[in-house]
This record gives sequence, structure tokens and C-alpha cells, in this order.
Amino acid sequence: MITLEEAQQWTCDACGKPLVMREVEFYYLNGSFHVNLPACPECGLVFINEALATGKMAEVEGILEDK
Repeated sequence: MITLEEAQQWTCDACGKPLVMREVEFYYLNGSFHVNLPACPECGLVFINEALATGKMAEVEGILEDK
């Protein structure tokens, strides 16, 4: 997972603002879950790094699809 310090090293490509950690709600199939991720404080664009996208999120996707 990304730390606050790591998040602050990234900036939003659209707004140029440093990212902040924010609770984000994801919807998939008939469920939703909340995760703290780096996001732009101005436009709300969320940063999902490769490790999260191909690791944990792919794992959760598989679990939800098996139900």
C-alpha cells in the first residue's frame, strides 16, 4: 500500500497539485468497498499503482467473481 509520504511525491497530471490520501469507494459487480488511496485534492483523480492494480485488486476481483 502507498504511504502518505509516497503519495505526496506524486502530482496530478491534470491539476499539478500534490496528491493526498483520501478514502475512495470502489464499485464492482453488486458490491462496494472503501480504500485509502492517493487522490488529487482538486479534481479527485485517483492514483492506483501497478502493484495494487495487478495484485490486490485483481485478487479481490477474482474472489467477487467466484461468488
